[in-house]
Amino acid sequence: MFHTDCPARDVVDHVTSRWGVWVLISLRSNDLRFYELRESIQGISEKMLAQTLRALVQDGLVWREVEPTTPPQVTYGLTEFGQDVGQPLAELFDRITRRLPPRNAG
Repeated sequence: MFHTDCPARDVVDHVTSRWGVWVLISLRSNDLRFYELRESIQGISEKMLAQTLRALVQDGLVWREVEPTTPPQVTYGLTEFGQDVGQPLAELFDRITRRLPPRNAG
């Protein structure tokens, strides 16, 4: 039984949220700046990306580095924990992608 006060429950909710999965998949091979990450995830708003990143950083899945420039440049990447959790998600995405029939371009 999964109790509401189980710490892992919040992490699973964040990882499997609409955007959490895409953030982890997008960061699987490269560290990205905020705007690069936003461009790599179709349909996500800046607000939702910021909220998702905040939760994943708090959970220890994503690290955040701020360069003291004007304006500040913020880079995100996966922690070891994030890589461990994200790997099966990336494999699932790749497996699904391979099995889908090609879309008609018209």
